[in-house]
Amino acid sequence: MDGLADNRALCPALLIAAPASGQGKTTVTAALARLHVRLGRRVRVFKCGPDFIDPGILAHASGQPVYQIDLWMVGEAQSRALLHAAAQEADLILIEGAMGLFDGNPSAADLARRFGVPVLAVIDGSAMAQTFGALAHGLASFQPDLPFAGVLANRVGSERHADILREATPATLRWFGALPRAAEIELPSRHLGLVQAQELADLDRRLDHAADALARTADTALPAPVAFQPPAVEPVPPLLAGVRIGVARDAAFAFLYQANLDLLLAMGAELAFFSPLTDDRLPAVDSLYLPGGYPELHLETLAANRSLAEAIRAHHAAGKPILAECGGMLYLLEQLADRNGEAAELVGLVPGRAALQARLVALALQAVELPEGQLRGHTFHYSRLDTALEPAARGACPNGRGTAEAVFRLGRLTASYIHFYLPSDPRAAAALLRP
Repeated sequence: MDGLADNRALCPALLIAAPASGQGKTTVTAALARLHVRLGRRVRVFKCGPDFIDPGILAHASGQPVYQIDLWMVGEAQSRALLHAAAQEADLILIEGAMGLFDGNPSAADLARRFGVPVLAVIDGSAMAQTFGALAHGLASFQPDLPFAGVLANRVGSERHADILREATPATLRWFGALPRAAEIELPSRHLGLVQAQELADLDRRLDHAADALARTADTALPAPVAFQPPAVEPVPPLLAGVRIGVARDAAFAFLYQANLDLLLAMGAELAFFSPLTDDRLPAVDSLYLPGGYPELHLETLAANRSLAEAIRAHHAAGKPILAECGGMLYLLEQLADRNGEAAELVGLVPGRAALQARLVALALQAVELPEGQLRGHTFHYSRLDTALEPAARGACPNGRGTAEAVFRLGRLTASYIHFYLPSDPRAAAALLRP
């Protein structure tokens, strides 16, 4: 047995997927996490693909931080490192898939196959009877080399309805239980997805209701353990040693990859969190990181905080770095309008204005070549930007979509709709934020 095999970490694991978006994957994953935590198990949850909102709910349900894993944006080596580390400490690993099981390139199925994690298919059974079994069979057999564990029925109408779905499920597939269609279980949503965990005062009650309902029908025996191989990951150099970075974090600016924060800390940075909603001054920092979020939902409060806007402009005038992503970039504009057309004057550092649209403007993975290196990430927004600034660079989509988000430069300010996954190029990330 070679050295890598000697260091394998064994842990039961499931990848929770579905035939399509909107089937309730997050609700089911959170319910499973909460149920197993209540059974005394340490549960680690991951999210497949770029997402900020679902991980907050999953972290609340499991009591542990949630990281993204993805074969393109995060990369196989980093995904393997995250899974191997979790497997060393957890009793159960849950991975919430993205979109439909086979959708995208790479897909959730590709990730399950690469790491040998069996798939648990969540199927919305609200308008089905025996066809549920046919759909389950199709998902399980469409790719013969895909590890497949079984199915869970979501949004069932009654115990009898759940029984019908279970009887229709092929005997070769494990029945993982059913969740009822109930208002106290469903998670509310808005234009960018689910409502954020910190905004749901009754989130614990919803999670406990879901776990209770699942416990009545679920088989809580752990699945077979998966052998997670150790990664070959290079250590991160201390490229930000002694650098103090101010990070905006509140209800308006919450779209942060935990891996981004971990990387900055690993490179030696000190993080100082502040709130553009409540703080009237910046902490003493060398650089600023303004992530995405929902500035359009807090326009009046952000516009009224003129002292912080002045401090940000002074920070920029002093030649100090700023990295602004999506909502962070919108906050730096002269004007932003919400979906009702109500506009507010904001920081005014970036010339131009943006307005929320009724329909999605962009959704795509992005890779962008900067002078500092190549960073990967994704874009997802409903606003449309109008600016006279010429882009310093543009992103490219690996799946061939035409989306090519602009990256703007004004002195040491880097701003874009792209949410950057900083570990995709640590040296580039450090260069953007190092004074």
